Amino acid sequence: MTPDRTAIPIRSSPGDQTPRSQTQPMKRHHSASYYAHRVKESISTRISKFICAMFLLVLFFIGIIGFILWLSLRPHRPRFHIQDFVVQGLDQPTGFENARVAFNVDIYNPNQHMGVFFDSMDGFIYYKDQRVGSSPLLSPFFQQPTNTTIVKGTLTGASLTVSSNRWTEFSNDRAQGTVAFRLDIVSVIRFKLSTWISRHHRMHANCNIVVGPDGLILPKFNHKRCPVYFT
Repeated sequence: MTPDRTAIPIRSSPGDQTPRSQTQPMKRHHSASYYAHRVKESISTRISKFICAMFLLVLFFIGIIGFILWLSLRPHRPRFHIQDFVVQGLDQPTGFENARVAFNVDIYNPNQHMGVFFDSMDGFIYYKDQRVGSSPLLSPFFQQPTNTTIVKGTLTGASLTVSSNRWTEFSNDRAQGTVAFRLDIVSVIRFKLSTWISRHHRMHANCNIVVGPDGLILPKFNHKRCPVYFT
């Protein structure tokens, strides 16, 4: 008998396997229309960036110009300077029946192109935060730019309200050499620039004043600028 010679496949180990063929990279060839589209897209992007940059630059310069105009045209509050203040009759022993308070205040409008309407103005005198007198000061008026107005006020015994205890405090302060007062000038104003007129503003000018035993304002308080604020 002839022995059975059936072929038995021989498996090789994984390390002995050799690929029959190696995959070659495929080269992609783009059409001319593809490259034309890419160039067009790049140009559009550059133009968009240039337009955005120019727009931001214009906004920047507009902001600078607007800020300069705001600095030059924004309203500046009037300036108050106390020029004179005298309390006549401070040495009398019976009170303010025959007393007289007189003062002068300069109001300066520092705006170069803006006028100020003073619709009302009243003066109030305080001693230790207690009102001792008040009086209207000026009728409504318009103040031109860079102009100065002198306000004169007078309060007599009939408009001065002082209790006996308060008068005793006056006398004690006078005996020590000084008496401190506060002059509060309250105004309702409007600003005017060409044809534009602002809304009403309530303005206070607080002038701290110290007088000597003779009732005259001390030199260091004369010509002093008064703080101004709005309410």
